[in-house]
Amino acid sequence: MELTYMMKDGYRLPDLLPPQEPETALGKYGLLRRRYLKEHRKVLFTNLLTSGRLNEHLAEIDRTARQRVEQTVTAMAQAEGVTEELKAADPMKWVGLMNNLRNAAEETVLAELIYS
Repeated sequence: MELTYMMKDGYRLPDLLPPQEPETALGKYGLLRRRYLKEHRKVLFTNLLTSGRLNEHLAEIDRTARQRVEQTVTAMAQAEGVTEELKAADPMKWVGLMNNLRNAAEETVLAELIYS
């Protein structure tokens, strides 16, 4: 990393501000990851923050987590036989099963991506 300097009152002072990152809207998983890093992995959080890669990392985690949850829910629904026919025949049972599948998929993603 190369330092840049600015002139102030005849002195060259280093620019110590971290590089500006583009603002990105973070979802649920990105915010959970940020809090986990800030509370439990302080060195990694500081390194990502000072290098200007924190938002990029959080956005990637958020995107990956959402995709993995959707893929897992779809695969588990096919394996369990949760179909559109069941949705039409017994909507409450379908909703309950889908909620269970989503919670199981989310629990796996949280353990693998967010809290690791």
